[in-house]
Amino acid sequence: MSDATVRTALVTGASRGIGLAVARLLAASGVRVALVARSAFELSAHAAELGGGAIAVPADVTVASEVERAVRNVRDAFGDVPDILVNNAGIFIPKPLDVLTADEFERTVRVNLVAPFFVLRALLPRWRELGRGHAITIGSIADRTIFADNGAYSASKFGARAVHEALRAETKGTGIRATLIAPSSVDTPIWDSVQLGAGSRFPLRDRMLTAESVAEAVVWAALRPATVNVDELRLSAT
Repeated sequence: MSDATVRTALVTGASRGIGLAVARLLAASGVRVALVARSAFELSAHAAELGGGAIAVPADVTVASEVERAVRNVRDAFGDVPDILVNNAGIFIPKPLDVLTADEFERTVRVNLVAPFFVLRALLPRWRELGRGHAITIGSIADRTIFADNGAYSASKFGARAVHEALRAETKGTGIRATLIAPSSVDTPIWDSVQLGAGSRFPLRDRMLTAESVAEAVVWAALRPATVNVDELRLSAT
């Protein structure tokens, strides 16, 4: 794994929103970061901005072969698998079940649930060999609470929470850590196509959590001593 004085991290969905905020704060904390998302141009610009050996790794994390290629590239750059995984990539399509298309439901589950599994699976065997590693899952208030028009998103986030809890059970005592960070609504570009305002059950964007506040929770959990596991943090706006 990385030199003990320089920790490494892989962040998915790192081209914007929570993922980019996490990457920036990790880099500012001295962690070398691999930014993973589909947009090569944006990622390269952000990696250059972060400096400190940050790297851009374009990949579609919903495709297992692309995840495997991306992890190989990260291992080559860092000398081993990253110490920290932040599974953040996600989509949100708030529609009633009778309006939601089959493609939209399947795509939501694939991005929010299947893709994080692909990335975790690519790292976990090596983490077991090393007896260390930290998987951080970005959950949601919707991973425990059901809202109308949230059938696909809640299904995917309930599933992601289940994977997190299974990982905790399977790796207890191994030195591998797992953390679930579950915020309420966060002001990110995910809301650009969602109608807010009068009649909406969602808060206005200026009343949501900021991506930076979620990133602070992620990095706080990530940088606890190796003997401390933060099982779960649930965040809400005041």
